[in-house]
Amino acid sequence: MYVGTLSFDLLLGDVHSLKEKRSLVRPIVAELQRKYAVSAAETGNQDLHRRAEIGLAVVSGDTAHLTDVLDRCERLVAARPEVELLSVRRRLHTDED
Repeated sequence: MYVGTLSFDLLLGDVHSLKEKRSLVRPIVAELQRKYAVSAAETGNQDLHRRAEIGLAVVSGDTAHLTDVLDRCERLVAARPEVELLSVRRRLHTDED
């Protein structure tokens, strides 16, 4: 069993409130969950209105499939014009860790 995680550090564009922030972050999280069947959530910077952290995890029996899903998720977030992707942290875990 392999577990892959991604943590995205995002800078949001023209956002002036936490309500506007949620209206940008929620659709990204929902699209990741819907398209790639990953577990995703806003995981940090909840009190800052121009920064967001989104974390996701996926479990697979095959590292090639795991890497493919993580790559697709990263491309999806990077392609969103309303956010600037500052950094991505990727981790791969095995059941032996």
